[in-house]
Amino acid sequence: MKLAQVRKLALKLPEVTEEPHFDRTSFRIRGKVIATAIEGEPFLNVMASEATREPALAMYSDAVEKLFWGKKVCGVTVNLELADSDLVADLLEKTWREKAPKSLLPK
Repeated sequence: MKLAQVRKLALKLPEVTEEPHFDRTSFRIRGKVIATAIEGEPFLNVMASEATREPALAMYSDAVEKLFWGKKVCGVTVNLELADSDLVADLLEKTWREKAPKSLLPK
């Protein structure tokens, strides 16, 4: 996958915006970061909770690894060269659901 494909998946989610984040681009829901990436690099950092992160790590260990902030695990890093669009879409949607206001979630 390329960042352009990730962008299409992320921006399909309700109210997701793309904004600069230091040397990265970020995808956000009402200011909360869902994912970040650097143009031209094959990695996507997804700020997934443990409930989303752990199954992905178990099922897709070739394409997904823990994302650390210091000693704390704060999500997953997805190798876009090894991941398929279904995996990336699933991670983005689940993380969006975790961060989106309840008023945006489907009933």
